[in-house]
Amino acid sequence: MMFARLPRPPRGFLRGAAYVGALAGLLAMAACSSPSSRFYTLGSDSAGSAATGSAAPVSARTAAAPAWLIEVAPIDVPPQVAKNQLVVQTGPTQVQVLEQERWASLPGDEIRRALSTSLTQQLGTIDVYGTAYPDTTAVYRVSMNVQRFESWPGSHALIDAVWSVRAVRGTAVMTCRSVVSEPVSGGYDALVNGHRAALQQIALQVAAAVQGMAAAASKGGSAGKGVGFVVPVCPSAVVAAGAGS
Repeated sequence: MMFARLPRPPRGFLRGAAYVGALAGLLAMAACSSPSSRFYTLGSDSAGSAATGSAAPVSARTAAAPAWLIEVAPIDVPPQVAKNQLVVQTGPTQVQVLEQERWASLPGDEIRRALSTSLTQQLGTIDVYGTAYPDTTAVYRVSMNVQRFESWPGSHALIDAVWSVRAVRGTAVMTCRSVVSEPVSGGYDALVNGHRAALQQIALQVAAAVQGMAAAASKGGSAGKGVGFVVPVCPSAVVAAGAGS
């Protein structure tokens, strides 16, 4: 019986195939070893504690309608930090964009959500932004323009914001500025916690302004349209110590 001999592949072909195989293996190893992204939020982590432990029954309830409402508008942030990646300061005129350290949502959305949560808890009211509400209920719109949102690892987290409270159905408006610098230790968790603490300080000032305006409106007329209505001044200590750093 005779067998036909198959042609032997060229040596160059064998070397090329081995190279391609080795390159594919290296690329696969690199993909497996690439660092995963970490996501941060400015919201409180108290709600997340319910996710651990045994499940408990939750009953739905409807809160009584508050005497007045708030409306927290979308918040503007500087363009250089309006991205999902954390942007940290490496010098007075230099920043670094961190690809693996990211916000859970865009910084403007993170700030608006955290501010809304803090205000509704402090004031015992409801944020009705994007929601219909009764024509007879006073509404106070909170607007904020973040002019500086600086992250200095191992040093401080700074928020410089101009904000206003306005009676939606009146002419009363209060415009203030808050500059808060929170010292932070090393690590990006500490940096995010610093921004959370700074924002909470601003939320306290905004809440005091809303309360002052609502109290003045109740004395001077509905939603600030009555005779003798006086717009309260900005809360004291709006600019925090060390804000110029």
